[in-house]
Amino acid sequence: MNLNPIEITEQALAEINYIRQNKGIPPKYGLRVMVEGGGGCGGANFRLGFDTLREGDQQYQIGELPIFYEKRQLLYLLGLQIAFEERETERGFVFLKGE
Repeated sequence: MNLNPIEITEQALAEINYIRQNKGIPPKYGLRVMVEGGGGCGGANFRLGFDTLREGDQQYQIGELPIFYEKRQLLYLLGLQIAFEERETERGFVFLKGE
């Protein structure tokens, strides 16, 4: 089953690819999307990192970018959008969860 639970905006994808190309990330590494928390009132927090495929991971590709996540975290990742925003005093990735 080829499921793409996460949407990545064009600007976020461009920033991820820039980081991969300019920060010495090995070519075999992909983008890992991680969920922390998820229970209780605080909800889930999301993190990004570069990693290799691990046993039991789910994966798919957006263009040339492999994306990895743990199967048990799928429920939290469905409908997630990763965007990148630049403001006057800050810049970074933003995680938006659909209804």
